[in-house]
Amino acid sequence: MALDGLLIAGINSALQEMKGCKISRIQSLSEEEVLISAHKKGFAAKLVINTHSNTNRIYLAKEARDFLQTPTNFVMLLRKYISQGIITGISQIGFDRILKFAILGHNELGDPIEYDLYAELMGKYANLVLVDHHSSTIIDCLKRIPVFENSKRLLHPGAKYTLPAPQQKMSPLSVDGLDLESSLVKQVEGFSPLLSKEYLYRIHHGESFEEITSELLSSDHLYVYEKEFHLIPIRHLNQTPKIYPLMEGLNSLYGKDEKKIRIQEQCGDVFKAVDREIKKLKKKIPKLEASLEESKDYDKYREYGDLIFAWMGQLKKDKVIEVQSFEDDKVVRIELDMRYDLKDNANLFYKKYHKLKRGETILKEQIEQARKELAYYEQMAEQLQVAGVDDALEIREELIRNRVLMTKKNNLRRKKQKAPNILNLSMDDCEIIVGKNNLQNQYILSKIANKQDLWFHVKDYHGAYVILKTDEATEEQIRLCAQLAAWFSKGRNSSSVPVDYTQVSQLRKVPGAKVGFITMKRYRTIFIDPDAQKIESMISQKKSDRS
Repeated sequence: MALDGLLIAGINSALQEMKGCKISRIQSLSEEEVLISAHKKGFAAKLVINTHSNTNRIYLAKEARDFLQTPTNFVMLLRKYISQGIITGISQIGFDRILKFAILGHNELGDPIEYDLYAELMGKYANLVLVDHHSSTIIDCLKRIPVFENSKRLLHPGAKYTLPAPQQKMSPLSVDGLDLESSLVKQVEGFSPLLSKEYLYRIHHGESFEEITSELLSSDHLYVYEKEFHLIPIRHLNQTPKIYPLMEGLNSLYGKDEKKIRIQEQCGDVFKAVDREIKKLKKKIPKLEASLEESKDYDKYREYGDLIFAWMGQLKKDKVIEVQSFEDDKVVRIELDMRYDLKDNANLFYKKYHKLKRGETILKEQIEQARKELAYYEQMAEQLQVAGVDDALEIREELIRNRVLMTKKNNLRRKKQKAPNILNLSMDDCEIIVGKNNLQNQYILSKIANKQDLWFHVKDYHGAYVILKTDEATEEQIRLCAQLAAWFSKGRNSSSVPVDYTQVSQLRKVPGAKVGFITMKRYRTIFIDPDAQKIESMISQKKSDRS
């Protein structure tokens, strides 16, 4: 469900705690999503503003999110103008889906300057606009809307910021003459079709409009149903809701799908490319196998040539000739090409024999290579299922190196290549390093791991390489590393997941294999049940420390 004006009013009330906060960091979660970190004494907040046409939302995130390593131009502009600024006020424009953040910033000389940051959460028109408070001039906006796209409202740097044209509707705080036989969406500000149905249902069951509105505006909880949610129980659905504190509920709603949505937005081409390669190879292998099966019958063409030369003096050219086999008394039927004489037909059969004989060896090599490539891309597909945005971007780099994807043209000077986005969990007496894709796995083995370190990898699945650096591994450390190896694999939702572990010195790269394929001389296996709560808590804490 999309946010409506009355739900935004509840979110606005919850955001008032951010007044007086200093903006410490502004980051890009995606091309259309911004994370603003702010704090004051005894309080810290991570404000997520999403302006995607289908998923626009605003809420306080419970934990740090994966953000883009290279921020968008709009985020760079926000950093320039409002980073280290103080949030002096947060207000909603009427009961519209627009929130205004008043921010006190400073220019290069240290003079105070007031800015207004408008978060417009209006479906396909969702936007984020930075405005000079005194002149109402737009400094910039996340989505620039030129005049030829919208003649009524220009959103462009240098233009005057104007609010959307007000609709002729009643305020929910003061209604008069409601038509209870038609939708409230067209009559009252801030209503969605869902909320209209709930109000009409309750009014017809004896509640007043004012009572329902009072309950809604005083609510600080979120009632979450199978497909819907709001600040009050949605009784006309006849379902039992899950009840959360407002921001906790929004985190629960958005947290699960947000990562997948963000990865699809930023790296959809990666998923498509890997899926395309897998489908292509799954079609190619059966065709190669069919050709191999056909090529195994190459000996008969040599026999045809021998028989034609042996019986040539007694044969007459015809579409089909019959001759006696050398090995038994069976009659062999041979189809001839009428364009050629008997001698040339015999030579054609010899050529086909040699071609198929050579082809058998080549086909076997091609089938083996195709199977290796299929395993490689299936491994990559499994890595994408547990990847963050940065991990998926690294997989894109790997695909570009393999010439599966083409690099995007960029006239900017190339930045120095950064180390892969490995997960490093440093503890008191050990260090745990996790590689979640082929580039990361290769990096930690070649650049970080020592021969005496322990290496972990889930058995029978493609997954992460986990390195344990410690003087003497304890059972607790081994189980934790096995948990991480199982979690960053397809087996994360299974029980008793087998995880192999051994010293790095026991590993050998498979000659000629793609990145990520190795063998072990000696190893042990531990069976583990992945503990989602424990692992996510550890990773969350690591991200919080990093941010």
